[in-house]
Amino acid sequence: MKSNPFASQNRYAIALLWSLLPFPLSYAQDSWSGFQNGGRLTVSNLPDSWDGQSKDVAWKVDIQGYGQSTPVVFGNQVFLTSTSGKSKEGYHLAAYALSDGSKLWQQDFQNPSPEENNNYVSRAAPSPIVDAQGVVVSFEGGLVASFSLDGKLRWKKNLVELYGPIKARHGLAASLEQDKDNVYVWVEREQDPYLLALSKTSGEMIWKSAGVGATSWSSPRLISVAGKPQLVCSSSGKIAGYDVQTGNKLWEFSDLANNTTCTPVPVSDGKFVVGASDGRGEQSGAQAAASSGLIEVKALSDGKYSIDYVWRAEKATCSFGSPIVAADRVWMVNRSGVLYQLELATGKQLSAERVGCGSIWATPLATSEKLYLFGQKGTTSIVDLVTAKELATCPSWEESATAPPAAMGGSVLYAAAWASNTLLIRRGDVLYAIRK
Repeated sequence: MKSNPFASQNRYAIALLWSLLPFPLSYAQDSWSGFQNGGRLTVSNLPDSWDGQSKDVAWKVDIQGYGQSTPVVFGNQVFLTSTSGKSKEGYHLAAYALSDGSKLWQQDFQNPSPEENNNYVSRAAPSPIVDAQGVVVSFEGGLVASFSLDGKLRWKKNLVELYGPIKARHGLAASLEQDKDNVYVWVEREQDPYLLALSKTSGEMIWKSAGVGATSWSSPRLISVAGKPQLVCSSSGKIAGYDVQTGNKLWEFSDLANNTTCTPVPVSDGKFVVGASDGRGEQSGAQAAASSGLIEVKALSDGKYSIDYVWRAEKATCSFGSPIVAADRVWMVNRSGVLYQLELATGKQLSAERVGCGSIWATPLATSEKLYLFGQKGTTSIVDLVTAKELATCPSWEESATAPPAAMGGSVLYAAAWASNTLLIRRGDVLYAIRK
């Protein structure tokens, strides 16, 4: 068997990547810092199986209103956002005790941009970020606010008052990104889209830059290029990289399509995986598979950058959930619930098998041995990373009178997070804590 230098390199890739970024190599095991945990999706341990109606559920809480964001965790606190009202008039940030689910505090806000609350627009989709300083939330109506861990307001910004109305097809869904000092806000609206860097401490604007200029529901991701962090944003037919110090656009890549819903997944310095789908009816559907793949950004001697695919997938596409890199493989689930396994080094398709969970909205998680897929109909599939075979199918809940109607999201699993030996799974109106 021929050796694979890429696989050997990838063994230390994630550790190298995060050591180059301007925040600590890893957050404590009792934290989940934001959407996709900042790109750190492989965790030390997860339950082997569970039944959402059994003793495996440590606790569950009903959420005020509805939301699609990821729960974030710091210490014994879980933070979750939601929206309520016929026109999403109310926004909510609630803090729960990770140990038993008791509500610690809640803050409520008025939506600066009310819009009919339905299944065709984002509903509290942007995920917050958290660290030892506090929690920062963002809502699609144009509100950004920061609170201390005990619920005291630190600062608040009404982006509509500051920068004008927000109108975007299906609403905004970009989650917050962070480094040690700043939080990054992406408002890819129809007119004059923009990126903001705000001080996490004071809310002061560090810089404001023009957005990508194309439809998107993905989130910005910090990726290291030539040992320096860049903010990478993926939108319809475009991916762009921004200088985190100045906000200047460093490069733009446009040889792709159908890349509006998945967030770029860091692999190693200058390399990231992009997933393409026809999730919200984008054009050029035939190009979706050819746009899923591994992209590399290289710094040139003249200060410019070269950007191209290392490889493109032949058939693999995504649904709403982003790809995940685990065990030197890239894993994607398409809209029909087919799990694709691709060799990370070459993009060679190793398997394509339908999984019990079906299509996914949430980003998968992984351990060193298993892959966890959180399905659109409330079921989680656990897959062996060696054989790519499904080991277990774990129901969290069934469609019932207690679940929202299918037209309002039903039993969709929107997000999962892991902290302090607790798996948090979020439905639009319920948060489950699963603990063995």
